[in-house]
Amino acid sequence: MAIDPQKLTSVHSLFYWAERTPDNVYLTQPFPDGHVEDITWGQAADQVCRMVAYLNSLRLPEKSNIAILGKNSAHWILADLAIWSAGHVSVPLYPTLNGETAAYVLAHSDVKLLFLGKLDGTADGWNDIKGSIPKDLPIISLPLSPRDDTPKWLDIIAEHAPAKPRLPAPDDLATIVYTSGSTGRPKGVMHSFRTMISVADGLQQLFPVTSSERMLSYLPLAHVAERAAVQTQSLYYGFHLYFANSLDTFQEDLQRARPTLFFSVPRLWMKFYLGVNAKLPLKKQRVLFNIPIVSALVKKKVLKQLGLDHCRAALTGAAPLSAEIINWYRNLGLELLEVYGMSENFGYSHVNRPGQAKIGTVGMANPGVEHRIGNDSEVEVRSPGQMLGYFRNEEKTREDITEDGFLKTGDMGEIDQAGYLRITGRVKDLFKTSKGKYVVPVPIENRFNHPAVEVVCVAGANQPQPCMMVLLSEEARQALDNGVDRAGLEQELARELEAVNDGCESHERLAFVVVVKEPWTMENGMLTPTMKIKRNVIENFYNQKMDGWFARRDKVVWEL
Repeated sequence: MAIDPQKLTSVHSLFYWAERTPDNVYLTQPFPDGHVEDITWGQAADQVCRMVAYLNSLRLPEKSNIAILGKNSAHWILADLAIWSAGHVSVPLYPTLNGETAAYVLAHSDVKLLFLGKLDGTADGWNDIKGSIPKDLPIISLPLSPRDDTPKWLDIIAEHAPAKPRLPAPDDLATIVYTSGSTGRPKGVMHSFRTMISVADGLQQLFPVTSSERMLSYLPLAHVAERAAVQTQSLYYGFHLYFANSLDTFQEDLQRARPTLFFSVPRLWMKFYLGVNAKLPLKKQRVLFNIPIVSALVKKKVLKQLGLDHCRAALTGAAPLSAEIINWYRNLGLELLEVYGMSENFGYSHVNRPGQAKIGTVGMANPGVEHRIGNDSEVEVRSPGQMLGYFRNEEKTREDITEDGFLKTGDMGEIDQAGYLRITGRVKDLFKTSKGKYVVPVPIENRFNHPAVEVVCVAGANQPQPCMMVLLSEEARQALDNGVDRAGLEQELARELEAVNDGCESHERLAFVVVVKEPWTMENGMLTPTMKIKRNVIENFYNQKMDGWFARRDKVVWEL
C-alpha cells in the first residue's frame, strides 16, 4: 500500500506514513488537566479505520456531507481523515460562529452527521451554536467535546474492528469550506483532493521540507490557511504536528513544540512583538542590539522565550504586516515571509521566497500559478489549487471566475517588473468622503505603527475626511487601567498621526485618531477567524458616534 503520497491525496499520505513509519509520533495533544497524549502514525491510521467501520454501519448516502465543529485538536484531523476514508465529504465549521450562521451552514450543506470536538462555551460560540443544531442530526463526540450524551469517538473505536478505507480519486470532492466572510452569507467553497494537495506539491519546489519538521496547529482548521499550511503539509511530508491547549497555555504549547516551521497571522505577530516590547522596551533593545556579543545573546534569548529559536521558515499571511514589524523580526534573525492566497484557491497563490523576499509585497506567483491585473486594478489568479466552484451557487461561481478560468480575488494590486505582487487594498473597501473623493484604507493603515497599538481601522464614509480607530494592546490597556497617565500616550499617537498624514494625499489625511474602548475579537464579530478586521461590522458599530467625534476637532479622541 506504500504509494508515493506526493502524487495522490491526503488519505493516501496517511496510510503511506502509517506503513513506512508506524511508530513515529504524528500528533501531540495537550489536555486541560496537564497531561499530553501522543498519537503515532500507526495509531492514527488504526483509529481512522475503526471509525470508518462505524460510519459504514450508519449506511449514510454515498458522498454525504459530514460536519466538523470544534477547535483544533488531534481528533479534528482524525475525524477529517475518517470522513474521507469512508467516502464522504467534510464540512468544517468555525467554533466562533454565531447560532444563526451555524444553522445556515448546516442547512445549506445538508449535512447528515456532525463530529463535535473541543469546545468550552466561554472563548467560542458553543453556547450560541448548541441551540441551532437540528435535534435529529446525529452527533459523534470527539475527546474534549461539551456533549456527553452522544456516541463518543473513543468508545466507538474500542468497539469496532478496523475497516478497509476507501482511497479517493484525486478529483473527488473532498471538502466544502464556508468562507469566514467579512460581508453577507458565507459561501461554500468546494475543493477536491487534487486542489488541496497542490499547496504541498508546489511548495516543495520552494522550501526544503522533510519528515523531521515540527509545526504547531492553533489557527482555525476550519479555514483553508491552517488546513493548507499545517494539516496538508504534515500529511504530505509526514512530520510531527503539535496542538495548543488554550490561549492561556499558548506560550507553553509553543515551547513544547519548538516548531521548525511556523505560520501565523499579522495580529499574532504583532502580539508577540508587543509582548517582547513590554518586557524589553524598544529603546533598550536598540542599545543592546548594537553591542556585538551581547546583541547575539539577547536576540537568541528573545527567540527562545517566544518558542521560535528552532524556526527556520516563518510565514505570515491573511492580512498585511507592516515593514517595520517584518524588519524587527528579521533583525532578531527570523526571516518573515509574506504569503498570499484565498479560500477559493486553497491558499495556493503567492509567496516570498527565502533570501529573495521583497518587503511590502506578497511575493511572486507560486509554481503553476498565473496572475494578472484586471479591471479596477483587481488581482486575478489562476491556480492549481482553484476551487471546483461554490456549493449550490453556480451564479456566484460564474461571477467570480472569468471565462478563461481566472479567479477574481476582490483584492486590488500591482505587479512589478520582477513579478512581485503588492496588494493595495480591497475593491469593496474603497469609500467616498462627503467631498466625493475615494479613499483606499489599507495603505494608510499599514503606515500607522505605534508600540502600544495592536490593530487599526480607517473609516469615514460620507464624512469630510477619513479618521482612524485604534485598539490598544492588552499591555497598554492594563497600564492605563493601573493609573498610567494617558497624556504621554496621547501626544505620541498625535505625532504618529501627523507622520502618517505627511505621506497622504490631501483627501486621505486623517482628521483624528479614536482610541476605542472595547476590544475587537472573533467572539464579538469584529474579527474574522484569521483575525482580519471586519471593516463593515466595525464601521456600523461606531457609525452613530462619528458626527460627534468630528465635531470635537481633537487630534486624539478617547471613546467614552
